[in-house]
Amino acid sequence: MKLIILITSNIESGLEVANRWQETGAPGVTIIKSVGLYSLQEKIKSGSMEVPLHVATSMTGMMAYMLGEMEHTNHVLLSVVPKELIPDLLDKARDVMGDLLKPDNGVAFVVPLDEAIGVRLPDSDDRET
Repeated sequence: MKLIILITSNIESGLEVANRWQETGAPGVTIIKSVGLYSLQEKIKSGSMEVPLHVATSMTGMMAYMLGEMEHTNHVLLSVVPKELIPDLLDKARDVMGDLLKPDNGVAFVVPLDEAIGVRLPDSDDRET
């Protein structure tokens, strides 16, 4: 089993990739809204958001406050899949996102898993471990 992850700031394309992964056989796709640290730091530097004085006593305090106030600008897609699906899922991501080596198209990576508990494969009633 492998964990495939895609991070993108293109929300619509991210949702399209999630649907295509599911159609291709991913037993489940989790979507997490997120904010990149760089975007958060740039927002602080620009001074475009007012931060209450009691929060502005530390950089981490300001970042925590702003994180709660900012719109989440990224989607992180996660899916635990059989390793045989990885090439097809990466192809689907490229079909939608374009060349992932180009800036701002997204970042994808695959992580090997020692165990995956509770993952149900589409063609099986057995739980994969």
